[in-house]
Amino acid sequence: MTDDQAGAVFGALADPMRRRLLTAISAHPSTATELATAFPISRQAVTKHLNSLSDAGLLDREKAGRDVRYHVTPAPLSSAVSWMAEVGGQWDSRLARLAGTLSEPGAGPPAQLDGSGPGAARAGQRGEMPR
Repeated sequence: MTDDQAGAVFGALADPMRRRLLTAISAHPSTATELATAFPISRQAVTKHLNSLSDAGLLDREKAGRDVRYHVTPAPLSSAVSWMAEVGGQWDSRLARLAGTLSEPGAGPPAQLDGSGPGAARAGQRGEMPR
């Protein structure tokens, strides 16, 4: 998943109404008119939200006469979940290493956190905050 694709998916999902619409469509493919009757917003607002979800690749449109029925497209959502799992896994391993380091005998907080690092005395003499 590219940064642009991830940004589009997460941007579309950032709005609570879009998430509610996506949930409704995942349960039952619907038209904008059907969704407008089920939610407390106008048909125009529903269409605007559906366009945002479609632009992010989360919805597919199926035209049948005058009606356009929306279906969920799972691939971008799966890619976003995979990306989150990958990034989350990286942080899990980093946090596990940190926990291991901090649990070693004699390990205390890093010097930067408790102000006792090598530059602390010099910074204090100059009236500065230690880095």
